[in-house]
Amino acid sequence: MSGKIIPAERTINVTYAIRDIIVLADQVKKSGKQMYYLNIGDPNVYDFETPVEIIESINKAMLENKNGYASSIGEQFALDAIIRDSEKKGIRNIQSAFITNGASEAIEICLSALVNKGENFLMPTPGYPLYTAVQSKYEMTPNPYYLDESNGWQPDVDDIRSKINSKTKAIVLINPNNPTGAICRPEILEQILELALENNLVIFADEIYDKLIFDNKKLTSIASLNPEAPVITFSGLSKNFLAPGFRIGWGVVSGNKEVLSDYIEAINKLLRARVSANHPLQYAIPTCLDGKQEHLKDVISRLERRRDIAMSKLATIDGISLVQPEGAFYAFASIDVKDDTHFCTQLLQETGVVLVPGSGFGQKPGSHHFRIVILPQEKVLEDAFDLIAEFYKEYKTKY
Repeated sequence: MSGKIIPAERTINVTYAIRDIIVLADQVKKSGKQMYYLNIGDPNVYDFETPVEIIESINKAMLENKNGYASSIGEQFALDAIIRDSEKKGIRNIQSAFITNGASEAIEICLSALVNKGENFLMPTPGYPLYTAVQSKYEMTPNPYYLDESNGWQPDVDDIRSKINSKTKAIVLINPNNPTGAICRPEILEQILELALENNLVIFADEIYDKLIFDNKKLTSIASLNPEAPVITFSGLSKNFLAPGFRIGWGVVSGNKEVLSDYIEAINKLLRARVSANHPLQYAIPTCLDGKQEHLKDVISRLERRRDIAMSKLATIDGISLVQPEGAFYAFASIDVKDDTHFCTQLLQETGVVLVPGSGFGQKPGSHHFRIVILPQEKVLEDAFDLIAEFYKEYKTKY
């Protein structure tokens, strides 16, 4: 018999902590232990439902046989709705928009169309692990920049400036941030824009949670601050419209046309190569973006209450602290341990509480965190935090 098939080297460093922890959670569940899932940002797993009018728009499209291939960049009626929504956010000088199988595909296509092997993009740390997975897959050089926990998890602009080099092609900004729930302040966005323009960098503005903003705060889209800056703004239906399984996302390219023209064509080449995004589900886009969006008020109200439970419960635990989230549905707690992966693993095995270790999102050396999803029902959150508090007291004496 011949030897084992050897996988490509590009897969060696691909990790995805949010999903990887599920492997252990499934084993623990089989033992009969009650589980408390505070790990995956899927609202439909909990007590949130996709608005019925969105589902009806897709059913209607399917019954009308809109089941063939779509245009490679997306159907025009859906693109028009995306552009209208972008303009409501103040984005001008839009050069292109395209629809993908989730915002994740849009991000991967745009990174792979821009960054060569051995080049880099500036990645917020902590940040969503999709970016580091794409980085590994395409053999790009890691170049993380840090968010400042002492300053409400704002990007550290001095750190960004110090890490720009001749092989840097882009700056990623996740706003609101996953995993911290922080909203980037306009004055910080202005400084990041200046750096991008000075160094001929593209800004990747991941705004997938842009309608889930707490306490009547306002989100500023970085692309709205300068119509000449090369920015790709990413969003989709997954989070704002409670439909992650639809896998419908998009990118909106704005900025100086002459600067962006070749890059836009490179993106379009890759879009054509993968044929198209899901066709009938594109009929949900105008329903979502042009509709009344009445579900958002209730969703935000519930998330604010659950955020407040996390804040109040964790405040009673000596050794754990939490910067208050301002949007999305995550919280990123600091914990006094030697190894947050070990803590989360032991916690899961002993209590059934599923958290994602901070190391899965990146963090400053020497610091330790865990990410909480604030989507679960209030009683589930309260019980889970009580278990965390009790376990942590014992854990500190052991380790």
